[in-house]
Amino acid sequence: MTAPVFVVEDFRAGPAGRYVLDGPEGRHAVSVKRLRPGETVVLTDGAGRWAECEVLDTEGKDRLVVHMHGVNEEPVESPRITVVQALPKGDRGELAVETMTEVGVDAIVPWQASRCITQWKGDRGLKALGKWRATAREAGKQSRRVRFPEVADAATTKQVAALLAKADFAAVLHSDFEYGSEPLATAQLPAEGEIVLVVGPEGGISSEELALFRGAGAKAYVLGRSVLRTSTAGTAAAALLLGRTGRWS
Repeated sequence: MTAPVFVVEDFRAGPAGRYVLDGPEGRHAVSVKRLRPGETVVLTDGAGRWAECEVLDTEGKDRLVVHMHGVNEEPVESPRITVVQALPKGDRGELAVETMTEVGVDAIVPWQASRCITQWKGDRGLKALGKWRATAREAGKQSRRVRFPEVADAATTKQVAALLAKADFAAVLHSDFEYGSEPLATAQLPAEGEIVLVVGPEGGISSEELALFRGAGAKAYVLGRSVLRTSTAGTAAAALLLGRTGRWS
């Protein structure tokens, strides 16, 4: 079993590498994980910096004392994979974020597509975005990542088109009887740079949105014969891309 991961804001250790993990993370380590002296933990800032530590002791119910062996920096992955996720209904958005984080997506962009039933407006939108970001953080810890995916502010269709225009590989998951989409499994992928993948809502991407994305340089692709829910399509496509680009090698 790999060492559990905990999030810290800094890596300032005391004399002889002594570091105290406290607050909610310390409470989870002591009272939930029940870590004991001699066990190993990983501390990370979620942005690539991490330290492997040995548990020395516990203090009360929320302080874990560890010995920090030094701070490391995980290289940025390449090609970088960004998934633009149309807003699903209910809690399926958090499901999408959770599984995309687990497979290794680097960034997630919520998208208010024209056919989305869910609307992110005002305080409700801020609360929903907060849930997505909290989900990415927890899923990053659970999957033992030290560089968590960035969850951007909700994007408009024009902002999504701008992302596609800058990408080294721009793809839109889309299929209908009147539009010829290529298999994503045989697409020519870059060895480095930025891959941006758009996942539409349950009602599909509108012809106006598709035209705008095509104008930005994106092509339409399909995963296979079956039609996936919007909450699972991004994860399946990302797994395919991660395998084909060698990031899972």
